[in-house]
Amino acid sequence: MSDHRGVILVTGASRGIGAAIARRCAQDGYAVAVNYASDSEGARQTVAAIVDAGGTAEAIDADVSLASDVVRLFDRAAELGMLAAVVNNAGITGNLIGPLAEVPSEILQRVADVNVVGPLLVCGEAVRRLSTRLGGTGGQIINISSTAVKAGSPGTWVHYAATKGAVDVLTVGLASEVGPEGVRVNCVAPGSTHTGLHAAAGMPDRTARLSPGIPLGRAAEPEEVAAAVSWLLSPEASYITGAILPVSGGR
Repeated sequence: MSDHRGVILVTGASRGIGAAIARRCAQDGYAVAVNYASDSEGARQTVAAIVDAGGTAEAIDADVSLASDVVRLFDRAAELGMLAAVVNNAGITGNLIGPLAEVPSEILQRVADVNVVGPLLVCGEAVRRLSTRLGGTGGQIINISSTAVKAGSPGTWVHYAATKGAVDVLTVGLASEVGPEGVRVNCVAPGSTHTGLHAAAGMPDRTARLSPGIPLGRAAEPEEVAAAVSWLLSPEASYITGAILPVSGGR
């Protein structure tokens, strides 16, 4: 592990891309607040991997779609030290693949709550704590979107793609709003990635089926997405804000 770079809060970090981001940020020297909503065992494993490698991490349960939970999450993260960055990774598909007209309203509402309201709440609280105008020392926000936004994912999960489109707009608008306050805001947009996302929605072979249509011929590994986040957080990206970086193999 490298020298301590402050605290980073990673939402939805119990598995998949979020867990990979948490591990990579720990390698980069951050103390990591590992947020989870329900997968306590996954969060425990993420924390254990970080601690076993010599890092600092703590698992914190919170539903990012609830304002009170978000405030509590940030308060708990602050117990680890000075907040330096936030990664807005938590997101769901509703575990359903199909046309929009077949998606039950309660799933639409929950997906919108987690994927849109959640990032808005987390970004708002991050700014309140990081902004130099509000007494903070500056910092960074990285949102996690999806290249599903490009084509809208017709017949698959238009509902999910639409919410990630909102995350893209949030990134661009907020970056302009808080750039003068010492806060950089960027976004990483993964394409097809080897996680449990498709299996949870009932199509475990979907990643393999999509691979021939990707110029690089394969899906991403979560660690490759985490590497993009790491770079945006690094001094090498110090003049970048409002960017949406695709990690999609060219698709």
